[in-house]
Amino acid sequence: MIALVLGGARSGKSRHAAQMALRRTASPVMMAPSRAWDADHAARIARHKADREPGWTTIEEETAIARTDLGGRVVVVDCVTLWLTNFFADADWKAAPAHEAARAELARAFAIDATWIFVSNELGMAPHAASESARKFVDVQGFINQEIAARADAVVLMVAGIPLAVKGAAE
Repeated sequence: MIALVLGGARSGKSRHAAQMALRRTASPVMMAPSRAWDADHAARIARHKADREPGWTTIEEETAIARTDLGGRVVVVDCVTLWLTNFFADADWKAAPAHEAARAELARAFAIDATWIFVSNELGMAPHAASESARKFVDVQGFINQEIAARADAVVLMVAGIPLAVKGAAE
């Protein structure tokens, strides 16, 4: 099973994804592909860790989310936006190599027999990005969201904490 949970900032997408995972297993995996870019971001990461119930396994991995030891597990990747930021940083902020690297890692993840729940920002409703680099990032994020959604059994859009089924069941 593959699911994509989309939403804006503070829409409840992480909480909803965690609930989806806990309905499937008492021991889900949190794949946290985040780098602490500053003190505020480090505090947000710490808050997310503290909010998790016992039973979660947390893997902090910046880009390599496809791990063979995840077979049969329920894995929440939170979040795709931060994951892509890491690819951009590794590619010297160039869109094409970042996109290709992310697509390749996604293909490796989809080859693993696991339940994948991806959390991502829905950027299509945001204002037009002000800089060329931001526009390229939004383009790549949009394409990656589309690739995950095309493979997903369920796509959920979170609006003010309310899950709206876009594809499959909102759960």
